[in-house]
Amino acid sequence: MKQYTEFDLIVLGGGAAGLMASLTAGQLGRRVLVLEASNKVGKKILMSGGGRCNFTNLEVEASHFLSSNPHFVKSALKQYTNWDFISLVATHGIEYHEKAHGQLFCDHSAKDILNMLLHECDRGNVEIRTKCEVAMVEHEEGAGVSSFKVQTNEGQFSAPNLVVATGGLSIPSLGGATGFGYKLAEQFGLNVHKTEASLVPMTLAGKWHDFSAALSGVSVPVVAEVKSKGFVEKLLFTHRGLSGPAILQLSNYWQLGESIVVNLLPSVDLKEALFLVKNNTPKFTINNVLKGHLPKSLIDAMQVLWWKDEPLQNFKYTELETIAEKIHRWQFTPSGTEGYRTAEVTRGGVDVSQISSKTMEVNNTKGLFFVGEVLDVTGHLGGFNFQWAWSSGYVAGKYVAEQ
Repeated sequence: MKQYTEFDLIVLGGGAAGLMASLTAGQLGRRVLVLEASNKVGKKILMSGGGRCNFTNLEVEASHFLSSNPHFVKSALKQYTNWDFISLVATHGIEYHEKAHGQLFCDHSAKDILNMLLHECDRGNVEIRTKCEVAMVEHEEGAGVSSFKVQTNEGQFSAPNLVVATGGLSIPSLGGATGFGYKLAEQFGLNVHKTEASLVPMTLAGKWHDFSAALSGVSVPVVAEVKSKGFVEKLLFTHRGLSGPAILQLSNYWQLGESIVVNLLPSVDLKEALFLVKNNTPKFTINNVLKGHLPKSLIDAMQVLWWKDEPLQNFKYTELETIAEKIHRWQFTPSGTEGYRTAEVTRGGVDVSQISSKTMEVNNTKGLFFVGEVLDVTGHLGGFNFQWAWSSGYVAGKYVAEQ
């Protein structure tokens, strides 16, 4: 007969949500074990925000998240708010600063956030095992007792509660993006929505690929839109296509085959400006008008495609209107995205209709919880996905401890 080491809670995954669930339950007196398949916990925390971890946002609302149930996130976000996490950060003396749109980053290093979480886990006597690969999870239930038995390369463990915090499929190079959590959900009869790379750069083909590749490294403020959503952010041209906050945000909403419209010059009414200069200084060129508003390399690249480098007096008003329209409504259809390799998150995941929004517990399986990115909850760029990890992990850990 197999010997199982017993705990009150086993957490699969040592990322943001898993560590939060663990430290919460541990500090409330529960014996907690974290099993992490890769060689260290918190890898995504360490690499996030350019190594400075955009750990939350000053303004967190349900509207900042995508899910098949847009109301699902509300309870957890209310139970453990952005201000609760900011308070924890302040308690540890971690210095941070605000960037655009309320994004909060560490002044020094993302290691500060991971070390804080590990310190809090130590306070709760949480046991963490790395390089621990799960081979099988079994569930036994009877006489009102529920037990999850987990077989690993490090031994066999059991607990009445199991938190699945295995993340999604993004950035497989970190070693944990195996999709194990989705398989486990299906094992327990849960539906899993189609998963896709998100918060991810987009790729272009043909002339637009050549256009963008020639401008690689150039960044401009734009308004980028699909039918369902638009963002006022910066766009970055790359050797593969397009990136920058505008495109990453839009990737949460974009569907393959859908066209995107970008206003490359949102701060100026270009038709009005061109008409005015044509009337007053007809020997000026379109390039002269755009100078000071857009990078020269972008102006030159657009000119090759859309107009001749001639004085404005040589253009009809209708021609100038058409050129202005092309710059204000640059329309193209991406060939795809760069995929999970560079995606910050996974869109889709475990169907939240089968999960309690108040506790993260599976409705028909006592003691089984799903938290963080493995769920069908995807935040906007800007610290929202970390806040979801903190909030969902907290409520699961708290509920386990209260039982």
